[in-house]
Amino acid sequence: MQHNRPPLVPTRILKAHKVYEPGDSRFMAAARLLQALWREEKGLPIGTHRNAKGKRYKLGSRLDTECAEAGGNFLSPDIARLALRESVYCEIGAMIEQERLWTNLLSSQPLCFNLFGGMKLDIEKANRFFRHLFPDYVETVSGIHFEHSPGRGNPTFTHDYTAFDVFVTCTTTQGDSGFVAIEVKYTETMTEPIATLRPRYDELSRDSGIYSDPDALALRGSPLQQLWREHLLSHSMISSGAYASGRFVVMYPRQNVHCAAAVNVYQQQLAPRGAKTATFQAVALDACVDALRAAGDDKIAVAFHQRYLDFDRIEQAIFGQQGCVEVPPVS
Repeated sequence: MQHNRPPLVPTRILKAHKVYEPGDSRFMAAARLLQALWREEKGLPIGTHRNAKGKRYKLGSRLDTECAEAGGNFLSPDIARLALRESVYCEIGAMIEQERLWTNLLSSQPLCFNLFGGMKLDIEKANRFFRHLFPDYVETVSGIHFEHSPGRGNPTFTHDYTAFDVFVTCTTTQGDSGFVAIEVKYTETMTEPIATLRPRYDELSRDSGIYSDPDALALRGSPLQQLWREHLLSHSMISSGAYASGRFVVMYPRQNVHCAAAVNVYQQQLAPRGAKTATFQAVALDACVDALRAAGDDKIAVAFHQRYLDFDRIEQAIFGQQGCVEVPPVS
């Protein structure tokens, strides 16, 4: 891929692979095509989608029901079995949408299991992965949890149902109890519906010391409001005494310009000498692939990159195998 920005995929190519969705962002269209190419390469049967008008049609970024139930959305049978167990025994109130998890190739929910599932099954692999990503913070990992909240609706925390996609408990390099709370984005544009503003948010925002202006309206609207709430949840777990420190991390593909822009604006809201116990960090999913390799899991590193981040395949779909367009000579 020649640029960090996503390619503008011609409509004819999207239609040829049954992934033309007029409402898609530029990055989402490219990522949807990448998922269709992956599905086609694996020989997985196409599924269907029902639009807002109730019309059902084939969509290249979906799996058919039988294939989905067999775990086709996951990079290994072990990860598929883990996803099933985690969804069956999810926390009360957890938002694990079954259709997104099993049939939607584009969803960040199965992506979380594909990235972190193997580490939950092998804690030593998790140690190597997180030490590589956060060498200044993580010493040993003690647990990995999916769609986790310390207490949904609990006024000790954010008094709402905010949760983290992935929550990693650890012993820090200082020997304290800590955590890495992770929000994972793939194609999201950071324009989720605005959550109901609660007095507890204002209280935490002012008490945390995280923000230059804790009352800033920008924190309370898109594209920052979800990052604000989850960072506040991170802070509340530390101020309650549950952990000595924590790190709130957002992960996304570097080509997702919407996420990159939101993170840049959010970082501008942080106080220069803000709270040291609940820090914020952005990590590109590409760096996670490097961490998988450092952890010794080359197989999943290659499979994850091909599935979610190999946008050179989009160039090949547009320009051909050589990645270029034949330009006729000037006469």
